[in-house]
Amino acid sequence: MQGRTSGAGLGLWILGFCWLWIMAEAQMKIPPETVQQWASVMSVQLREITTKYSGSQLLQKKLKDVESIVKIVELDGRELVKDFSDRIERMLGSKMKSVKRLAESAEDADLYHEFNATLRFDYYNSMLINTADDDGNYVELGGEFPLEENEHFNNLLVNMQQSDIQIPTNVYNKDPNILNAIYNSEALNDIFINNFQKDPTLTWQYFGSSTGFFRIYPGIKWTPDANGVAAFDCRNRNWYIQAATSPKDIIIMVDISGSMKGLKMTIAKHTINTILDTLGENDFVNVIAYTDYVRYVEPCFRGTLVQADLDNREHFKILVDELHVKGEAKIKKAMKESFKILNEARANGQGSMCNQAIMLITDGAMEDFESVFQEFNWPERRVRVFTYLIGREMTFAQNTKWIACNNKGYYTHISTLADVQENVMEYLHVLSRPMVINHDHDIIWTEAYMDTVLPNTKELFATKAQSLLLMTSVAMPVFSKKKETLSHGILLGVVGSDIPLMEVMKLAPRYMLGAHGYAFLITNNGYILAHPDLRPLYKDGKKVKPKPNYNSVDLSEVEWEDTEETLRTAMVKGETGSYSMPFRASVDKGKRPLYLTNDYYYTNIDETPFSFGMVLTKGHGQLMFMGNVSVEEGLHDLISPDLTIASEWTYCETDIDPHHRKYTQLQAVIRYLLGKEPDLECDEVLLQQTLFDAVVTAPMEAYWNALMLNEIDGVESGVETAFLGTRAGLMRIIRYAGVETRVAKKFLTSADKDNLFTVDHFPLWYRLAAENIPGRFYYYPVNDKGVKYVIATTAATLSSQGKTTMAGAIGVQMSLDFLEKRFWDIAKQPNNTDCTTIEGVCPLSCESIDLNCFLVDNNGFILLSKDRADVGRFFGEVDGSVMASLIKMGMYKKISLFDYQAMCKNSHHHANSARPLLSPFYGILALLRWFFSNALMFLLDFNLCGLWHSDYFVDAKAGYHTSHKQKKVDALQPCDTAYPGFMYDYSIRETNSLIKCGRCQKMFVVQQVPDSNLVMVVTQADCDCSRQYGPILLEPKEIKYNATVKCNRMKSQKVRRRPESCHAYHPKEDAKECGGASDIAVSLSLLSASLAFSLVLRCWT
Repeated sequence: MQGRTSGAGLGLWILGFCWLWIMAEAQMKIPPETVQQWASVMSVQLREITTKYSGSQLLQKKLKDVESIVKIVELDGRELVKDFSDRIERMLGSKMKSVKRLAESAEDADLYHEFNATLRFDYYNSMLINTADDDGNYVELGGEFPLEENEHFNNLLVNMQQSDIQIPTNVYNKDPNILNAIYNSEALNDIFINNFQKDPTLTWQYFGSSTGFFRIYPGIKWTPDANGVAAFDCRNRNWYIQAATSPKDIIIMVDISGSMKGLKMTIAKHTINTILDTLGENDFVNVIAYTDYVRYVEPCFRGTLVQADLDNREHFKILVDELHVKGEAKIKKAMKESFKILNEARANGQGSMCNQAIMLITDGAMEDFESVFQEFNWPERRVRVFTYLIGREMTFAQNTKWIACNNKGYYTHISTLADVQENVMEYLHVLSRPMVINHDHDIIWTEAYMDTVLPNTKELFATKAQSLLLMTSVAMPVFSKKKETLSHGILLGVVGSDIPLMEVMKLAPRYMLGAHGYAFLITNNGYILAHPDLRPLYKDGKKVKPKPNYNSVDLSEVEWEDTEETLRTAMVKGETGSYSMPFRASVDKGKRPLYLTNDYYYTNIDETPFSFGMVLTKGHGQLMFMGNVSVEEGLHDLISPDLTIASEWTYCETDIDPHHRKYTQLQAVIRYLLGKEPDLECDEVLLQQTLFDAVVTAPMEAYWNALMLNEIDGVESGVETAFLGTRAGLMRIIRYAGVETRVAKKFLTSADKDNLFTVDHFPLWYRLAAENIPGRFYYYPVNDKGVKYVIATTAATLSSQGKTTMAGAIGVQMSLDFLEKRFWDIAKQPNNTDCTTIEGVCPLSCESIDLNCFLVDNNGFILLSKDRADVGRFFGEVDGSVMASLIKMGMYKKISLFDYQAMCKNSHHHANSARPLLSPFYGILALLRWFFSNALMFLLDFNLCGLWHSDYFVDAKAGYHTSHKQKKVDALQPCDTAYPGFMYDYSIRETNSLIKCGRCQKMFVVQQVPDSNLVMVVTQADCDCSRQYGPILLEPKEIKYNATVKCNRMKSQKVRRRPESCHAYHPKEDAKECGGASDIAVSLSLLSASLAFSLVLRCWT
């Protein structure tokens, strides 16, 4: 029996060996010479198609013909950056003059006005204008207010002859203080109009009053939110806050003892968030929660101040929302800790080095803390203390007020959510006193921001370059000049104007910077104002939203190759200079890496906190040719139907004279050159270059039309569009296929921003051609929401005096059907092929089920495949085994790329803080307690203003919900990511190998397609390697930082330039005006009864 078993085992072993031997013998062999032949034929056919239908050789010939009459110049970056920055300074200087005129007018109007408590005055309320009642009569404050669409104001309906007034819902619109202030501000109407006449590039001008109203020019119809609430309060806007106060260091101290539970804690959190909203990037902050011990809401920020940028403010809000009450309040420890932080910051030259304040939020202060002030703050009182008494109880009001009044602060009592906004704003008026008394009219410039108030912002998201949706504001405070109130330091409000950053960046024309060059602006804090790689928006489902940190993106997060922050430091310090560094750029939505060498040139913008920088890339970017033709000759070719120019560029300034706004850029250029609009301001250098390009490229129109009209050898079906573009933004396009048969219907239309000349960038096909060998076509697939096609593009160059520069790019767009037919015809051997000399499968055909065949571009993206779903995908996703081998062989090299503006899913898990039922009676007692508390709140809230203004409660609800929105479980949060890109090494022309995959071996052959950026990949189809080799994905991966690194990154202080002015002290300041108790009278018996009942309930619970 044992012998038989041994014999059977030996037999099985021999059988297995034979099977493996048969499998090895049956291993498919793909002949490399066959694939090489296919690649050569494909190369010839591609070259014939693209040169014929694009006309590239004709264009190159025409450029050769004019080499003797052109001059190639090397751009001087230092001169350019000075020229561009001077233009920007003049533009911004004009805006500052306009704002100064507004401030002077507002102050003069107040000086000669006597307050009238019984003033009756009708004004245009922007919420009520053009509104009629049921009888057809205009409602009060809502008279007839003509509105017309205006191109200069993004086609909004505006009134260019009149400003109007917006008042938040929580502000009583007939309050005597409001009426007197509105009456005074009527004087601004004429100044608004006069300013606009002097500078027609001005956009919105406005006055934000300290009483809460907002006067805006031109007048508009204000749209409330979905709840009918006008939540916008100008005093919350950054331009108002920055103009009203100097930079500040703020410590927010919040009492989280047991007595603060319930509504008190809700009000306290809302108060903290409102204070945080009043801070900007020039301010510094920390938040301390205290009971009988000191707790930093962010432990990482222990003992320090952090910059109050948008990132940190939002971070604090999330942490504050998670605070819970517990224990007994001990203010003294927290107060000492706060003073220590502020004193150390001042001693070490950290923080704002200007105003310092502590914000105490509590429901009572019982301790003796005078010794703390004696030790840390008296007699200089460098740190102001503002106190916010939370809740209905007034027992500790005098103590809380004493703290503020003896430390140059202000005391307020906040009993409802509706009280928060007005009471928090008081601290800004106190901090503004030294500046007001001294009459220092500091002009401020805000960081970049996105105006989400105006109605058509969402439309702008879809039509403008992301980085240029932003704007900045210039603002100036308005003071009372009356002598009798001088020591009070009365701030009347702030005047300002908005400047779209798109208009600023147009002053650094794209054509001067070249295909990869660009200009950018940063603030004194190193944050980006404008940069082509700034992406302030993200998609949340179907909605497009601003990123939470969109205006606190640091220059080092975009120019991330500047690892030592050499460029950033120099620019933040306001220096003038240059810097050169290699840069891993990427195009095509970050998928295609490029190795460039960037030359940076930078300087400061005088009288602003901004620095301007520009980039010229080494090579084509530094050279530019100048041609010269007559206006008559150029005009003839400029009016060709196939010709367009960059609509977003400024060839002629059409926004100065309203009569010119109806013209497109091309119409304006033609009318100017014809002498019909001599008053137009035009860029003469750009016009001359455009005329020259029109003449040189004119023969292309006749060439393309001749191809279409050729009946014998016409345009093949599937060749859809030929196009060219020049550095001057000129484009010529011929549509070989009609719109009904054309696959790529969107290509080169106004909606196809990626492939047009915009303010932000040159077309994608132009940038890819710039980095390719001139004359050799660059092929790449396009997948536009499922519509797939192929583009081929090449650079056209011009040589003179030993220098060569890129004159433009030319190309052709083709359908997949057309190329697939060619490819499958080439990639197969006929059945009668002589196979005697071929080792391997013969005849070989890509149509065989045993083979997979691909055309892959230099970045690894599939151009052609049997499965059309693969087109446009990264080859590593489709076949990870072959791609891994190619990477290992060095045929494709991995390039590490980073995105410091990414958005990642971040799940938040909140612990359930629901109180357990302590007894069966708890629910009943809680209900009774709720009823009495709310009844008391109603009586406390009930006042004369409430009778007249029932929206008083509505705003509290709206304001609360705005600041306390529920977080989504999988909300997207800002994060850093890393992702790979790949580049083909052209020195490796061919390769083949076997991949061992379990029971089979997979053969593949890769062959370069000559004179292109493509490779042909032929692989064995019947060997599945997916178990051994997973797909290689281009998906970004979040960079996870450990707690220590994350903490250090959050609190690190980068180099920044402090604002030049600081107003923290004035000897004439009247610090006795430090707030007071609430004016609301409460029935003592009702209050006592309610408190007693609450005490009983507390004992029960």
